[in-house]
Amino acid sequence: MSSDHFMAETISDSEHLKASKDMRSRFELFVMKTQGDVCKALEEVETKDESGESAAEGKRFRVDRWLRKEGGGGITCILQNGKHFEKAGVNISVVHGELPEAAIQQMRSRGKQLMDAKSLPFFAAGISCVIHPVNPHVPTIHFNYRYFEVKQGNETIWWFGGGTDLTPYILNHEDCKHFHKTLKKACDEHNKEFYPKFKKWCDDYFFVKHRDERRGVGGIFFDDVDYPDQEKAFAFVKSCANAVIPSYLPIVKRNIHKGYGYDERNWQLLRRGRYVEFNLIYDRGTKFGLMTPGARYESILMSLPLMARWEYCHTPEEGSHQYELLKILKNPIEWV
Repeated sequence: MSSDHFMAETISDSEHLKASKDMRSRFELFVMKTQGDVCKALEEVETKDESGESAAEGKRFRVDRWLRKEGGGGITCILQNGKHFEKAGVNISVVHGELPEAAIQQMRSRGKQLMDAKSLPFFAAGISCVIHPVNPHVPTIHFNYRYFEVKQGNETIWWFGGGTDLTPYILNHEDCKHFHKTLKKACDEHNKEFYPKFKKWCDDYFFVKHRDERRGVGGIFFDDVDYPDQEKAFAFVKSCANAVIPSYLPIVKRNIHKGYGYDERNWQLLRRGRYVEFNLIYDRGTKFGLMTPGARYESILMSLPLMARWEYCHTPEEGSHQYELLKILKNPIEWV
């Protein structure tokens, strides 16, 4: 795999990564390439005009490669105040060290068979992305794919997790169907039961409990995947990550030049407020990141939009596009 695909130098030694066949090294190379593919695809949209010609005003990603004194580091790529993307973050992290007691207890609470200890050696690598568009006709997308190892004694416990989900502001049924159909195809290549199982998991996970509504129209979400074996689980994760660009870019290109007004922009900002509420109150990834010693908070909080709005007791008018979206956020439907 050529380093030309990457946004920066690898976190681990590049010669070691090329020579090694272990999952740690392979997953680091995988997230590096995925980050490069997504950033370059977004920059292509950002730096082209409506006719497809190069546009000078388009923004490119700022790339920050950072190291963590406790072990490992990451690469944070951020595009802000762009022509089409108000804020887009594509992060990778490759970290290792001692898992603190609070994080161990969080994992035990969801069924991981970890000993009750003050700390345990761990390794984690992952990619996380959130894209907040300028145009309210373009949905926000989030995806995250990760690999985790914990050592206790001579045993190594490993698993994969991740998912991709969509948060529209103006409901477009065809866009939602395209998004879900693309993810279903990626899942079906490995197991026909994965999409319905992980679609429901996504609807249940991205639930803003105090609002009694979902964050968006879902997608797929899974955690603790250590079956049927490591190679097949990794192949499944790669298929899901490779489905991100074809699931989202066609939606972006169909909608970025549509007109909108104050009402649409105001609604977009209100929905972003809900996005913030979920990420700061409920999201397990945010909580884990904030618990990890040496965490880089700028990277953890990159998922938050540049602008959001909270309006006291806002209630959409019945029959409006806002009302139609809210009905589905309260009662998820099957898209494919």
